[in-house]
Amino acid sequence: MEHTYRLVISCPDRVGIVAKVSNFLSTYNGWITEASHHSDTQTGWFFMRHEIKATSIPFGLDQFRAAFEPIAREFNMNWHIADSAQPKKVILMCSKESHCVADLLHRWHSKEINAEIVAVISNHDDLRRMVEWHEIPYHHVPVSKENKADAFAHIDELFQKYEADVVVLARYMQILPGELCEKYSGKVINIHHSFLPSFAGARPYHQAYSRGVKLIGATCHYVTQDLDEGPIIEQDVIRITHSDSIEDMVRLGKDVEKNVLARGLRSHIEDRVITYENKTVVFD
Repeated sequence: MEHTYRLVISCPDRVGIVAKVSNFLSTYNGWITEASHHSDTQTGWFFMRHEIKATSIPFGLDQFRAAFEPIAREFNMNWHIADSAQPKKVILMCSKESHCVADLLHRWHSKEINAEIVAVISNHDDLRRMVEWHEIPYHHVPVSKENKADAFAHIDELFQKYEADVVVLARYMQILPGELCEKYSGKVINIHHSFLPSFAGARPYHQAYSRGVKLIGATCHYVTQDLDEGPIIEQDVIRITHSDSIEDMVRLGKDVEKNVLARGLRSHIEDRVITYENKTVVFD
């Protein structure tokens, strides 16, 4: 895979942004391998993502940041640059259901996902053998009403110990405390087994069955203090009929869930997602 720098920008829209950035890169012989732009006419906001061949630039990221900062100030940019050669550190969290964790472990093992899965945290011990087969540390942290504060304090310590860039709730059936959601804002990804905002909360397949829906789906989104209302990264649906039982819907839904979660995580670790207000721009 080509070693690239990923320059990601959002700022108030105005004339000259693309020209200024392109001229900056050209000045330093920067070779753009991928360019994506989006202008939101409703909000007057502009979004940009460039991939630049790292070997074409005569300096590293720290010098790049220093050289680019005057342009960022001029255009009031929110921006960051990342190196594709430095895989993001990922922690998976799960409970008893294995389909999402197993799928992500398989994709990681087969090098489909350019990330480092540094640990798995679970409130149950059921998936330990599967995870440890991959030689990944498994942390069993039981959560109950009585120990919830201590349990999530320990989980926070693990996040810090492993220096996690992103935490994936791969069917982790506990609600993260608000202070953790705030502390790791934009770094915690959840898979919800429903096409949000429809059927939020618990037992969405049962809710969907009782409404006789013809499409069920899954939603990958960032976790916020508002349950199941964070910015949406990825969604998909599958068609069902009146003859499908709740069990059929759960079985079909699992396929959608794991695919949506994998696509959402991939977009995040490749710096393709820009969050603005409670929405996202996701560049293919």
